[in-house]
Amino acid sequence: MKKIIKVLGPGCPKCKTTFTNVETAIKQLGIDAEVIKIEDIEEMMQYNILTTPVLMIDEVIKVKGRIAQIDEIKELLKS
Repeated sequence: MKKIIKVLGPGCPKCKTTFTNVETAIKQLGIDAEVIKIEDIEEMMQYNILTTPVLMIDEVIKVKGRIAQIDEIKELLKS
């Protein structure tokens, strides 16, 4: 089943790094995933988050308020 991964953040350096790390992890694992970047504040507020970046996998918040590392993302995607 295709994973839906969302990176929420206003486009700050931490958010960009998290997004890049997600893309790298997907390539390394060779999995089928859709990566969605959400930068709109109104849309982010619907998820009730206060700190960014946020990494969501299949609508579940996995990492919040810090950069998600490549190895960490790979582990989260395997589970």
